[in-house]
Amino acid sequence: MRKHTVLRSRSESFSFIVENRTIRMLLILLGLTALLFLTGLSVGSTFIHPIAVMKHLIGTNGEEHAFVIGTLRLPRMVLSMLAGMALGVAGLILQGIVRNPLASPDIVGITGGASAAAVYVITFHSEISLKWVPLAAISGACVVSLLMYALARNNGVTPIRLVLIGIGIQSLTSAAVTLMIVLSPTYSTSEAYIWLTGSVYGANWNHVMSLLPWVVIFVPLTFVLSRKLNVQELGDGVALGLGAKVQRNRFALLLISVALAGSAVAFAGAIGFVGLMAPHISRMLAGRSFGSLVPVTALIGGMIVFMADTAARTLFLPLDLPAGVFVSGIGAPFFIYLLYRNRHQ
Repeated sequence: MRKHTVLRSRSESFSFIVENRTIRMLLILLGLTALLFLTGLSVGSTFIHPIAVMKHLIGTNGEEHAFVIGTLRLPRMVLSMLAGMALGVAGLILQGIVRNPLASPDIVGITGGASAAAVYVITFHSEISLKWVPLAAISGACVVSLLMYALARNNGVTPIRLVLIGIGIQSLTSAAVTLMIVLSPTYSTSEAYIWLTGSVYGANWNHVMSLLPWVVIFVPLTFVLSRKLNVQELGDGVALGLGAKVQRNRFALLLISVALAGSAVAFAGAIGFVGLMAPHISRMLAGRSFGSLVPVTALIGGMIVFMADTAARTLFLPLDLPAGVFVSGIGAPFFIYLLYRNRHQ
Protein backbone atom coordinates (compact mmCIF):
# COMPACT_ATOMS: atom_id res chain seq x y z
CA MET A 1 0.00 0.00 0.00
CA ARG A 2 1.38 3.39 -1.01
CA LYS A 3 2.25 5.81 1.79
CA HIS A 4 2.44 8.89 -0.44
CA THR A 5 0.33 10.65 -3.03
CA VAL A 6 1.96 12.72 -5.79
CA LEU A 7 0.23 15.99 -6.72
CA ARG A 8 1.23 17.34 -10.16
CA SER A 9 0.11 20.31 -12.21
CA ARG A 10 -1.24 19.56 -15.68
CA SER A 11 1.85 21.02 -17.28
CA GLU A 12 3.99 19.09 -14.78
CA SER A 13 5.84 22.33 -14.02
CA PHE A 14 5.68 21.47 -10.33
CA SER A 15 4.73 18.51 -8.17
CA PHE A 16 4.41 17.65 -4.49
CA ILE A 17 4.56 14.42 -2.57
CA VAL A 18 2.02 14.32 0.26
CA GLU A 19 1.84 11.56 2.84
CA ASN A 20 -1.46 9.69 2.90
CA ARG A 21 -1.41 10.10 6.69
CA THR A 22 -1.51 13.85 6.17
CA ILE A 23 -4.49 13.61 3.83
CA ARG A 24 -6.39 11.53 6.39
CA MET A 25 -5.47 14.00 9.12
CA LEU A 26 -6.65 16.94 7.01
CA LEU A 27 -10.02 15.26 6.44
CA ILE A 28 -10.38 14.62 10.18
CA LEU A 29 -9.46 18.23 11.00
CA LEU A 30 -11.87 19.59 8.39
CA GLY A 31 -14.66 17.48 9.86
CA LEU A 32 -13.78 18.64 13.37
CA THR A 33 -13.71 22.26 12.19
CA ALA A 34 -17.19 21.90 10.70
CA LEU A 35 -18.45 20.40 13.98
CA LEU A 36 -16.87 23.23 15.98
CA PHE A 37 -18.46 25.83 13.69
CA LEU A 38 -21.86 24.25 14.17
CA THR A 39 -21.37 24.24 17.94
CA GLY A 40 -20.08 27.82 17.97
CA LEU A 41 -23.08 29.08 16.00
CA SER A 42 -25.43 27.32 18.43
CA VAL A 43 -24.09 28.42 21.82
CA GLY A 44 -24.14 31.87 23.34
CA SER A 45 -26.47 34.16 25.26
CA THR A 46 -29.21 32.82 22.98
CA PHE A 47 -29.04 29.09 22.31
CA ILE A 48 -29.98 28.03 18.79
CA HIS A 49 -30.57 24.37 18.09
CA PRO A 50 -27.93 22.92 15.72
CA ILE A 51 -30.65 21.75 13.32
CA ALA A 52 -31.98 25.31 13.13
CA VAL A 53 -28.42 26.51 12.48
CA MET A 54 -28.00 24.05 9.60
CA LYS A 55 -31.36 25.07 8.14
CA HIS A 56 -30.31 28.73 8.28
CA LEU A 57 -26.98 27.99 6.59
CA ILE A 58 -28.65 26.17 3.69
CA GLY A 59 -31.32 28.88 3.44
CA THR A 60 -34.43 26.97 4.54
CA ASN A 61 -35.08 28.63 7.91
CA GLY A 62 -36.13 32.10 6.82
CA GLU A 63 -34.95 35.13 8.79
CA GLU A 64 -35.66 33.79 12.27
CA HIS A 65 -32.01 33.70 13.40
CA ALA A 66 -30.48 35.82 10.65
CA PHE A 67 -29.20 38.61 12.91
CA VAL A 68 -27.70 36.37 15.62
CA ILE A 69 -26.06 33.93 13.21
CA GLY A 70 -25.24 36.08 10.20
CA THR A 71 -24.31 39.34 11.94
CA LEU A 72 -23.15 38.55 15.47
CA ARG A 73 -21.62 35.06 15.41
CA LEU A 74 -20.59 33.92 11.95
CA PRO A 75 -18.27 36.82 10.96
CA ARG A 76 -16.63 36.67 14.39
CA MET A 77 -16.04 32.93 14.05
CA VAL A 78 -14.70 33.20 10.50
CA LEU A 79 -12.37 36.04 11.50
CA SER A 80 -11.01 34.08 14.48
CA MET A 81 -10.40 31.08 12.21
CA LEU A 82 -8.58 33.17 9.60
CA ALA A 83 -6.46 34.94 12.23
CA GLY A 84 -5.47 31.64 13.81
CA MET A 85 -4.53 30.17 10.42
CA ALA A 86 -2.33 33.16 9.64
CA LEU A 87 -0.61 33.14 13.04
CA GLY A 88 -0.03 29.38 12.95
CA VAL A 89 1.60 29.39 9.52
CA ALA A 90 3.65 32.51 10.41
CA GLY A 91 5.04 30.64 13.43
CA LEU A 92 5.77 27.55 11.32
CA ILE A 93 7.80 29.66 8.87
CA LEU A 94 9.79 31.33 11.64
CA GLN A 95 10.59 28.02 13.33
CA GLY A 96 11.79 26.72 9.97
CA ILE A 97 14.03 29.62 8.96
CA VAL A 98 15.61 30.17 12.40
CA ARG A 99 15.67 26.43 13.24
CA ASN A 100 14.44 27.13 16.76
CA PRO A 101 11.37 25.37 18.25
CA LEU A 102 10.66 28.40 20.46
CA ALA A 103 10.36 30.92 17.61
CA SER A 104 7.02 32.61 16.97
CA PRO A 105 5.86 36.07 15.82
CA ASP A 106 5.17 37.25 19.37
CA ILE A 107 8.60 36.18 20.64
CA VAL A 108 10.87 37.55 17.89
CA GLY A 109 9.36 41.03 17.63
CA ILE A 110 6.87 40.90 14.75
CA THR A 111 3.80 41.10 16.97
CA GLY A 112 5.55 43.71 19.10
CA GLY A 113 6.05 46.02 16.13
CA ALA A 114 2.41 45.67 15.12
CA SER A 115 1.28 46.30 18.71
CA ALA A 116 3.41 49.42 19.15
CA ALA A 117 2.09 51.00 15.96
CA ALA A 118 -1.53 50.12 16.72
CA VAL A 119 -1.38 51.33 20.33
CA TYR A 120 0.19 54.59 19.14
CA VAL A 121 -2.82 55.23 16.90
CA ILE A 122 -5.33 54.16 19.57
CA THR A 123 -3.83 56.21 22.39
CA PHE A 124 -2.54 59.39 20.75
CA HIS A 125 -4.59 59.70 17.57
CA SER A 126 -8.05 58.63 18.65
CA GLU A 127 -9.48 61.43 16.51
CA ILE A 128 -8.44 59.36 13.50
CA SER A 129 -10.91 56.66 12.56
CA LEU A 130 -10.03 53.29 14.12
CA LYS A 131 -10.23 51.78 10.64
CA TRP A 132 -6.60 52.92 10.32
CA VAL A 133 -5.49 50.66 13.20
CA PRO A 134 -5.10 47.56 10.96
CA LEU A 135 -2.97 49.53 8.50
CA ALA A 136 -0.84 50.84 11.36
CA ALA A 137 -0.38 47.32 12.76
CA ILE A 138 0.72 45.86 9.42
CA SER A 139 3.07 48.80 8.83
CA GLY A 140 4.57 48.42 12.31
CA ALA A 141 5.19 44.71 11.76
CA CYS A 142 6.90 45.41 8.43
CA VAL A 143 9.12 48.21 9.77
CA VAL A 144 10.27 46.21 12.80
CA SER A 145 10.94 43.11 10.70
CA LEU A 146 13.01 45.03 8.16
CA LEU A 147 14.94 46.63 11.04
CA MET A 148 15.50 43.21 12.58
CA TYR A 149 16.74 41.82 9.27
CA ALA A 150 19.04 44.81 8.68
CA LEU A 151 20.60 44.56 12.14
CA ALA A 152 21.10 40.81 11.77
CA ARG A 153 22.77 41.16 8.36
CA ASN A 154 26.54 40.69 8.42
CA ASN A 155 27.77 38.79 5.36
CA GLY A 156 24.39 37.14 5.35
CA VAL A 157 21.78 36.59 8.02
CA THR A 158 22.24 33.66 10.38
CA PRO A 159 19.31 32.17 12.33
CA ILE A 160 20.89 32.78 15.74
CA ARG A 161 21.46 36.50 15.04
CA LEU A 162 17.96 36.84 13.67
CA VAL A 163 16.27 35.37 16.72
CA LEU A 164 18.47 37.16 19.29
CA ILE A 165 17.93 40.57 17.67
CA GLY A 166 14.23 39.78 17.34
CA ILE A 167 13.97 39.05 21.08
CA GLY A 168 15.75 42.34 21.82
CA ILE A 169 13.39 44.29 19.55
CA GLN A 170 10.40 42.57 21.16
CA SER A 171 11.58 43.84 24.54
CA LEU A 172 11.98 47.39 23.19
CA THR A 173 8.54 47.42 21.59
CA SER A 174 7.00 46.01 24.77
CA ALA A 175 8.57 48.81 26.79
CA ALA A 176 7.35 51.37 24.24
CA VAL A 177 3.80 50.01 24.44
CA THR A 178 3.85 50.19 28.25
CA LEU A 179 5.14 53.77 28.15
CA MET A 180 2.45 54.84 25.67
CA ILE A 181 -0.30 53.32 27.79
CA VAL A 182 1.00 55.04 30.93
CA LEU A 183 1.11 58.41 29.14
CA SER A 184 -2.16 57.96 27.27
CA PRO A 185 -5.53 59.49 28.19
CA THR A 186 -7.60 57.38 30.56
CA TYR A 187 -10.45 56.83 28.10
CA SER A 188 -8.18 55.12 25.55
CA THR A 189 -6.29 52.90 28.00
CA SER A 190 -8.95 50.19 28.28
CA GLU A 191 -9.34 50.01 24.51
CA ALA A 192 -5.58 49.61 24.08
CA TYR A 193 -5.46 46.88 26.73
CA ILE A 194 -8.27 44.91 25.06
CA TRP A 195 -6.51 45.16 21.70
CA LEU A 196 -3.21 44.01 23.24
CA THR A 197 -4.89 41.02 24.87
CA GLY A 198 -6.34 39.95 21.54
CA SER A 199 -10.05 39.99 20.74
CA VAL A 200 -12.36 39.56 17.76
CA TYR A 201 -15.27 41.20 19.57
CA GLY A 202 -17.34 43.30 17.20
CA ALA A 203 -16.02 41.56 14.09
CA ASN A 204 -18.00 42.13 10.92
CA TRP A 205 -17.88 40.98 7.32
CA ASN A 206 -15.74 43.95 6.30
CA HIS A 207 -13.02 42.71 8.68
CA VAL A 208 -13.36 39.20 7.29
CA MET A 209 -13.06 40.37 3.69
CA SER A 210 -10.04 42.51 4.59
CA LEU A 211 -8.15 39.61 6.21
CA LEU A 212 -9.24 36.92 3.75
CA PRO A 213 -6.93 37.93 0.83
CA TRP A 214 -3.86 37.79 3.08
CA VAL A 215 -4.65 34.23 4.13
CA VAL A 216 -5.79 33.07 0.70
CA ILE A 217 -2.61 34.37 -0.97
CA PHE A 218 0.15 33.76 1.56
CA VAL A 219 -0.82 30.37 3.07
CA PRO A 220 -0.86 28.64 -0.36
CA LEU A 221 2.36 30.51 -1.25
CA THR A 222 3.96 29.05 1.87
CA PHE A 223 2.89 25.58 0.70
CA VAL A 224 4.49 26.22 -2.70
CA LEU A 225 7.73 27.29 -0.96
CA SER A 226 7.65 24.40 1.52
CA ARG A 227 10.58 22.70 -0.24
CA LYS A 228 12.76 25.70 0.53
CA LEU A 229 11.77 25.41 4.19
CA ASN A 230 12.71 21.73 4.17
CA VAL A 231 16.15 22.60 2.78
CA GLN A 232 16.64 25.48 5.25
CA GLU A 233 16.16 23.10 8.18
CA LEU A 234 19.21 21.11 7.06
CA GLY A 235 21.47 24.06 7.88
CA ASP A 236 23.01 26.81 5.76
CA GLY A 237 26.03 24.74 4.70
CA VAL A 238 24.00 21.78 3.45
CA ALA A 239 21.43 24.07 1.81
CA LEU A 240 24.16 25.95 -0.07
CA GLY A 241 25.67 22.65 -1.14
CA LEU A 242 22.32 21.61 -2.59
CA GLY A 243 22.19 24.80 -4.64
CA ALA A 244 19.65 26.71 -2.56
CA LYS A 245 19.78 30.51 -2.50
CA VAL A 246 19.72 30.60 1.30
CA GLN A 247 19.69 34.36 1.95
CA ARG A 248 17.15 35.18 -0.73
CA ASN A 249 14.86 32.35 0.38
CA ARG A 250 15.18 33.34 4.03
CA PHE A 251 14.26 36.95 3.27
CA ALA A 252 11.26 35.93 1.13
CA LEU A 253 9.97 33.53 3.77
CA LEU A 254 10.44 36.15 6.49
CA LEU A 255 8.34 38.61 4.47
CA ILE A 256 5.58 36.02 4.12
CA SER A 257 5.65 35.38 7.86
CA VAL A 258 5.44 39.13 8.53
CA ALA A 259 2.53 39.51 6.11
CA LEU A 260 0.58 36.70 7.79
CA ALA A 261 1.35 37.70 11.38
CA GLY A 262 0.88 41.43 10.77
CA SER A 263 -2.47 41.00 9.05
CA ALA A 264 -3.75 38.63 11.76
CA VAL A 265 -2.69 40.97 14.57
CA ALA A 266 -4.19 43.91 12.69
CA PHE A 267 -7.71 42.46 12.79
CA ALA A 268 -7.66 40.21 15.88
CA GLY A 269 -5.25 42.02 18.21
CA ALA A 270 -2.02 40.77 19.73
CA ILE A 271 -3.02 37.15 20.35
CA GLY A 272 0.08 35.35 21.58
CA PHE A 273 1.38 31.78 21.53
CA VAL A 274 -0.68 30.54 18.54
CA GLY A 275 2.40 30.66 16.29
CA LEU A 276 4.26 28.70 18.94
CA MET A 277 1.71 25.97 19.72
CA ALA A 278 0.15 25.22 16.33
CA PRO A 279 3.37 24.06 14.56
CA HIS A 280 4.32 21.76 17.45
CA ILE A 281 0.88 20.15 17.58
CA SER A 282 0.98 19.74 13.80
CA ARG A 283 4.34 17.95 13.93
CA MET A 284 2.86 15.42 16.35
CA LEU A 285 0.02 14.79 13.91
CA ALA A 286 1.69 15.06 10.48
CA GLY A 287 5.45 14.57 10.84
CA ARG A 288 8.14 17.10 9.91
CA SER A 289 7.73 17.67 6.16
CA PHE A 290 6.70 21.29 5.60
CA GLY A 291 4.52 20.33 2.65
CA SER A 292 2.37 18.38 5.10
CA LEU A 293 2.73 20.83 7.97
CA VAL A 294 1.45 23.97 6.23
CA PRO A 295 -2.23 22.96 5.79
CA VAL A 296 -2.34 21.06 9.10
CA THR A 297 -0.81 23.99 11.00
CA ALA A 298 -3.25 26.40 9.38
CA LEU A 299 -6.22 24.34 10.56
CA ILE A 300 -4.78 23.78 14.04
CA GLY A 301 -4.01 27.48 14.48
CA GLY A 302 -7.49 28.43 13.32
CA MET A 303 -9.09 25.95 15.71
CA ILE A 304 -7.05 27.26 18.67
CA VAL A 305 -8.22 30.86 18.23
CA PHE A 306 -11.74 29.77 17.31
CA MET A 307 -12.16 27.60 20.42
CA ALA A 308 -10.60 30.28 22.62
CA ASP A 309 -13.03 32.90 21.33
CA THR A 310 -16.02 30.56 21.71
CA ALA A 311 -15.01 29.91 25.32
CA ALA A 312 -14.42 33.63 25.90
CA ARG A 313 -17.93 34.64 24.84
CA THR A 314 -19.87 31.76 26.44
CA LEU A 315 -18.24 30.64 29.71
CA PHE A 316 -18.68 33.88 31.65
CA LEU A 317 -21.97 35.25 30.35
CA PRO A 318 -22.97 38.06 30.27
CA LEU A 319 -19.28 39.02 30.12
CA ASP A 320 -17.47 38.73 26.79
CA LEU A 321 -13.77 38.24 27.47
CA PRO A 322 -10.89 38.67 25.00
CA ALA A 323 -9.92 35.42 23.28
CA GLY A 324 -6.25 36.13 23.97
CA VAL A 325 -6.83 35.49 27.70
CA PHE A 326 -7.67 31.84 27.03
CA VAL A 327 -4.92 31.36 24.43
CA SER A 328 -2.32 32.73 26.85
CA GLY A 329 -3.69 30.53 29.63
CA ILE A 330 -2.78 27.50 27.52
CA GLY A 331 0.21 28.97 25.66
CA ALA A 332 2.27 30.10 28.66
CA PRO A 333 2.44 26.60 30.26
CA PHE A 334 3.11 25.16 26.80
CA PHE A 335 6.05 27.54 26.36
CA ILE A 336 7.46 26.54 29.77
CA TYR A 337 7.10 22.89 28.78
CA LEU A 338 9.05 23.51 25.55
CA LEU A 339 11.78 25.30 27.48
CA TYR A 340 12.06 22.34 29.84
CA ARG A 341 12.01 19.76 27.04
CA ASN A 342 14.75 21.58 25.09
CA ARG A 343 16.87 22.57 28.10
CA HIS A 344 19.84 20.39 27.01
CA GLN A 345 19.80 21.43 23.33
